[in-house]
Amino acid sequence: MPFRIPQLESVSRYLFAITFALLVIANPVCGQKIKQKKKPQPFRWVNELKQKIPGVQHATFRSPSMMVDVGYCIYLPPQYSDPQNRKQRFPVVYYLHGGRPGSETKSVRLAHFINKHISAGDVAPMIYVFVNGGPVSHYNMPERKNAMGEDVFVKELIPHIDSTYRTIANRKGRGIEGFSQGGRGTTRIMFKHPQLFCSAAPGGAGHATEKRISEENGQENPNLIFTKGYNTYDLARKYAQHPEPHLRILIHVGTKGFNYQNNLAYMTFLNSLKIPYEKLIVPDVPHSASKIYEKEGLKLMRFHVDNFRGARLKD
Repeated sequence: MPFRIPQLESVSRYLFAITFALLVIANPVCGQKIKQKKKPQPFRWVNELKQKIPGVQHATFRSPSMMVDVGYCIYLPPQYSDPQNRKQRFPVVYYLHGGRPGSETKSVRLAHFINKHISAGDVAPMIYVFVNGGPVSHYNMPERKNAMGEDVFVKELIPHIDSTYRTIANRKGRGIEGFSQGGRGTTRIMFKHPQLFCSAAPGGAGHATEKRISEENGQENPNLIFTKGYNTYDLARKYAQHPEPHLRILIHVGTKGFNYQNNLAYMTFLNSLKIPYEKLIVPDVPHSASKIYEKEGLKLMRFHVDNFRGARLKD
């Protein structure tokens, strides 16, 4: 049996306790269970819709360029299925989600607010399509396999929606909207393809990042480099040279959002180019599309409806 000195053991335990306490004071996370970061989900072109939302369906189409299925979520207003309206066509708003990588389910919860206002008669009925933005959300990445997020949306999804549903299949009945990463995508695509949309509502976009991409020859970071000129600053400059067809723009952002200041800077930039736009500044709202829709979603919806006025509604 080993020989022990009780006093020394007590001193050792005392010193250990003091050392541990000092470490906790110096580093508050010491002694706590450190939460492990969730691993990012792998990108998929088709993602399961796990929640039930009135009017929302999940569907897929076959991408002609990639020869894979691509998912989307679509909100059809109650009027769409009314037998008395079987010949009626509806305008469409394409909604571009935030975050990376893409998923058609990321922003679909906004359909709760959309359905509420349409069902209550607060706003005329519209279709909303929730887009899968691809591996690098809403960007074309030609050097990667099956990563042309913008082209899959613009060249493939839009024609599929127009041929499958009773849409107003021209720019007079087509809008685009998105938030955060989707706000960046909305801004790039609306300036690059103004012939496709009469209404555009980019929200909470990270224009500071887009400005850096413009200034650093397409580089967002050393591992992510885009085609030169493929950003919200250079595309706006190009559109300003020939601003046709006319595009109505509503920039929306919350004052508590981390992109608030760089959205104000981007508005100043558009002013310098003499590109007209409207703005919706939502006080005390963080970087959240849901919070903006909770407070001012009806204004966003009415903006689109106002732009759709005069569009052909019946065959």
